Amino acid sequence: MPVFQETAHRERDLRINPTIEPPLPRLTPHPDLSAARDGIERHEVVVIGAGPAGMMCTLLLARYGLGNSLVCYDAKPGTLKAGQADGLQPRTLEVLKSLDIADEIINHGCHMSEVAFWNPKPRSSPQDLSAIERTSFAPDVVVAARYKHEVTIHQGRIERILENNLDQYASNVIRRSSRFVGFQLDEEGDAEFPVKFEVEQEGPDGAKTTRTGRTKYLVGADGAHSAVRRSMGLELAGETTDHIWGVLDFVADTNFPDVRKRSAIHSDAGSVMIIPRERIQSGEYLTRLYVQTVEEVDPSEDVGTNGSSSNGVKSKEKSKSRRAGITLESILEQARRVFQPYEIKIKEGTKVDWWAAYQIGQRMTPKFSFQDSKGHDRVFIAGDACHTHSPKAGQGMNVSMMDSYNLAWKLTHQIHGLSPQTEIPSVLSTYGFERTTIAKMLIEFDTQFSSMFSGKIDSDKSVEGLTHEQFLKVFSDGSGFTSGCGIEYPAGILVEPPSSESDYPVTGDNYLHGTLKPGRRLLNSKVRRYADANLRDLQDDFISTGRFRVLAFTSLDLAQKEGRSAKSLTQIGQSIFPNFPAGTVELVVLHPFLERSFEWVDIPGTIKKLAEMRFHGPIDDSLYNTYGVDPKEGALVVVRPDGYVGVISSLVDVAQVDSYLSKSLVKV
Repeated sequence: MPVFQETAHRERDLRINPTIEPPLPRLTPHPDLSAARDGIERHEVVVIGAGPAGMMCTLLLARYGLGNSLVCYDAKPGTLKAGQADGLQPRTLEVLKSLDIADEIINHGCHMSEVAFWNPKPRSSPQDLSAIERTSFAPDVVVAARYKHEVTIHQGRIERILENNLDQYASNVIRRSSRFVGFQLDEEGDAEFPVKFEVEQEGPDGAKTTRTGRTKYLVGADGAHSAVRRSMGLELAGETTDHIWGVLDFVADTNFPDVRKRSAIHSDAGSVMIIPRERIQSGEYLTRLYVQTVEEVDPSEDVGTNGSSSNGVKSKEKSKSRRAGITLESILEQARRVFQPYEIKIKEGTKVDWWAAYQIGQRMTPKFSFQDSKGHDRVFIAGDACHTHSPKAGQGMNVSMMDSYNLAWKLTHQIHGLSPQTEIPSVLSTYGFERTTIAKMLIEFDTQFSSMFSGKIDSDKSVEGLTHEQFLKVFSDGSGFTSGCGIEYPAGILVEPPSSESDYPVTGDNYLHGTLKPGRRLLNSKVRRYADANLRDLQDDFISTGRFRVLAFTSLDLAQKEGRSAKSLTQIGQSIFPNFPAGTVELVVLHPFLERSFEWVDIPGTIKKLAEMRFHGPIDDSLYNTYGVDPKEGALVVVRPDGYVGVISSLVDVAQVDSYLSKSLVKV
């Protein structure tokens, strides 16, 4: 007979399932998505394109709580099989870690921690054959970052990782073999779902049917030839150079010493960039080569921004013909010339995984959104749909995914009624404002970087005004941008610069190494959690759940009942958290003591109540100094849902925190 009685909660089965982050609270009523009234399918958000930008946007929207009212259409029958983007920068890795989906990428991808620079070897006589020599090494990432390296891994694998995580939050969201046709605003037909769109879907038997749907918001992440952008009446405008590059992924057989490092090679014969890739199923390691070809295309023959060329259709076809004349064999032959005296070839028994030829150019659209009759943003574009550039700086997939990272939480806040319902500009409208700023920076940097990379460094190191030192400086100076860790959003609703210097609690300007500044991301630091003494990464308290965080740097008076720290935290608990929707703001607290010199009863009860497992101290005396905060004074920092600092105030100025959040979140 039993000697005890066992009871359990009915939800105990959930304990063994993967952790699912809670959705954002919703203040607005759930809409009627039934197609019964007119036979038209309705969604709150429709995403076009399931590449990295579209998949990231879809995943985030589902995690934030829109999974049941969301759909993503993609023209391809499946995820990408070969080629295209492959590199993830440190900031992108931080974001993927905040989503708890970085482990496979980090564990199985190729880490690039160092860059090798190779240049022409001086000739002792004109009869000497051209050769290259290593000139220097440099760290791949020279700014402070949680990950001091880039990671290369196949784009299709990244898409699959994102989709696998999406499946935990929503089902049947990705609809493939569905080509977007176009959209129109029809506010009179349905004011709640004013965007009317068409997609052409191909069935298993190859039959095609056109379907009409309606949505509140449409996101075009459908690449450089975006049909959504064309429906918005927008064009990609910019410049195209005469440089043509070939790119190929293959298993290399070579005696070149730095084939497993990112390498920038300038020779008398041309330029090559090596990007080491991940190990594949056969156990071999892929290598990607970017090879400057000897072919040139006249930029005047390139396709213009309106889809035709300045010289007409014949010129367009002539330009395409020249690019089409580049073959795999010609790319490999040019690579062999650049690598002399080293040899490089395709490993016997293997085949080239993928190859292509492209013409360097930088283009972007003037804006990233389309408004309805009331001036509200209804249609957005992200990624290659609004900016294209050279791939050698490794920015395409990264900037594209960060477009979505910026947009998704703002879109969800708008739909859920969490953003203040104010006149234009709104929180949602900051997407275009902030991301066009970054796109312009991207175009400017890529223009300079790709131009210098396509230049020629001769054995005397001074041909065409380009020296190795100049190229190295551009590479190093641009690391803040290329790593994604130096991005800075401009002042606006969500970025509030200091109003005065007198009571501003942050000193210093070493922003790339952690000094706090509105518009820049919060740098990661190692901290020790007070509750259980575990070492933690501070960024792990800023996971991507669409919530704002108040980060309190308490001062040395934390254990004093009437001290500034106690008064500030008590006021935060009484006047900040009750004023905003529950679950939209979280508290993270730091203290400056190296030793545990207090107990829970000695410090404000707000910490135990709101931040018990988000209360940390330093592991050495550098923590506060890294962020530019005086431990005697402390500071308050509001961190946006995307990890960027919104506002910084003195420890006692809780009113400024309230004012900032009131512009970003609706009050209750």
